[in-house]
Amino acid sequence: MKRGENHIKIYDKIMQNEVQGELYIVATPIGNLEDITLRAIKILKQIDLVAAEDTRHTLKLLNHLEISKPLISYHRHNEEVKSDILIEELKKGKKIALVSDAGTPGICDPGEEIIKRCIENDINVIPIPGACAMINALICSGIDTKEFTFLGFLPLNKKNRKLKLEEIKNMNKTIILYEAPHKLLKTLQDLKEILKQRKVVIAREITKIHEEFIRKDLNELIEMAKDIKGEIIIIIEANKEEKEKDINKLSLEEHYEFYQNKGLDKKEIIKKIAKDRNVNKNEIYKQFI
Repeated sequence: MKRGENHIKIYDKIMQNEVQGELYIVATPIGNLEDITLRAIKILKQIDLVAAEDTRHTLKLLNHLEISKPLISYHRHNEEVKSDILIEELKKGKKIALVSDAGTPGICDPGEEIIKRCIENDINVIPIPGACAMINALICSGIDTKEFTFLGFLPLNKKNRKLKLEEIKNMNKTIILYEAPHKLLKTLQDLKEILKQRKVVIAREITKIHEEFIRKDLNELIEMAKDIKGEIIIIIEANKEEKEKDINKLSLEEHYEFYQNKGLDKKEIIKKIAKDRNVNKNEIYKQFI
């Protein structure tokens, strides 16, 4: 390749990057409109186009913020077609904000498809952090936050649902589920069959007027289910028996590393290992001198 041709290719690449657009993943309030971040407001004022799960819902938010922007519908049933349109706009240099009805796009909401397409096309994807219902429910639940698994909504298909419930039964991490009010009773009844005496917390209407954390045993929750309304999140305690069984299978070095990865110092780790193995902590200490 001649030197001049190489310079032209580099110049073309620079020019292409200059006109390439950007996709902003903008978290919006899950209830209380005051939870919109200053950065989110700034971005919504700057972008060229808003891709919204429900344009009517997003229009209310934009009107509240006194922001006027073109809107395009982008939801579960049109993701593939609308992703093509958005990619073309981004390639022309447009800056686009992706928003869901509430919270962070891509978490049980549309977003994954267009994000993957942007990455495939070398288009910059920029997160604008903010509200996320499952995280806020977890931190106020009183259940262990060190390790957790988010499963979204349970499957409707009977076979798949049974497999997922078995997974929950054996899981040694805190579990987070979303559920619709009209399906809550059935889900609680299914959970009762597998959970025995584990703690379960229902968080509903997070950040809204009727926000509530219901900390009862499963029998009581089942009795209350028909009266529990709104956006619902279920937080389930880990299977501690399974966790303890797994820990006891570890070698001493793996056991040490297990707690080290949780951020504990050496003194705390030795105490934990000694307790797990039901031995004097001095015996464990000698192993690591």
